[in-house]
Amino acid sequence: MSPTGTGKYEKLLARCKSLAAVPTAVAYPCETSALESALEAGRKRLIDPLLVGPVKAIEEIARKGGLELSGARLVDAPDAAAAARKAVELVREGRAELLMKGSLHTDELLGAVVAREGGLRAGRRISHVFIMDVPTYHKVLVVTDAAINIAPNLEDKVDICQNAIDLVVSLGVARPKLAILAAVETVTSKMPATVDAACLCKMADRGQITGAVLDGPLAFDNAISKQAARTKKIESEVAGDPDILLAPDLEAGNILAKQLSFLANADSAGLVLGARVPIILTSRADSVRSKIASCAVAVLAAHARRKPAPAKKERA
Repeated sequence: MSPTGTGKYEKLLARCKSLAAVPTAVAYPCETSALESALEAGRKRLIDPLLVGPVKAIEEIARKGGLELSGARLVDAPDAAAAARKAVELVREGRAELLMKGSLHTDELLGAVVAREGGLRAGRRISHVFIMDVPTYHKVLVVTDAAINIAPNLEDKVDICQNAIDLVVSLGVARPKLAILAAVETVTSKMPATVDAACLCKMADRGQITGAVLDGPLAFDNAISKQAARTKKIESEVAGDPDILLAPDLEAGNILAKQLSFLANADSAGLVLGARVPIILTSRADSVRSKIASCAVAVLAAHARRKPAPAKKERA
């Protein structure tokens, strides 16, 4: 991970300075780095943390780690599963506008999120985004889906695209550019990802995906490089300047995101989208910088959700 980054994340943090801290249910912060990250985000006035878990254990972890709990609210829950359920309940009750993963397993948290009774389903497919600060790229880059949807079908990809588009719009990009990745840039029935890409582009033309300009299929080189696109005689508004990269499946997306992290020294923030509220999904291996960036992105998304949707114009 890059120790200092390129300033792209700092711009996100600067945008949060004028915004009120967002009440955030932190599920089971029962490990030092998870607790420290939530408290640090609280100190930076990004979130107002509600720490959900066994209170005595959280207090002991704070004591041993030299962490100050003053200002944080603690909500008792006996174990990880109960903490996940309680954190989701706090969101449903309106006491929290964000959900943050502590030190429990991701599947424990998401199990509570997608539960048919008492969960946070919102009618869309839930998907994951990596918001990446890549030193060799000129702006923040979103990679999706690299963590939840293993082999998404066309309808799943519609939701994955829309989730990512809505997020990037909340980050201040008025008309995001979305590149749909495949191994080649031509459509062939022998490679289903290319057919999906063509369908998604036409669906965007017909208003089934809104708020962005889409292009694909695009191989990674001509998606990310204008020169590579010109060499292959690809005329595209997206090529060389995407805000979002849509991977054909989880394996491709996960490999791509990790290559950017470990070979290009990119920092990455992680969010789960498509539920009633954004979910801050961090790993114990993430740097504090990445975890704070995840909180900052979630805060911007939460404040964007507070704004009323623009009124639709009536047809003449």
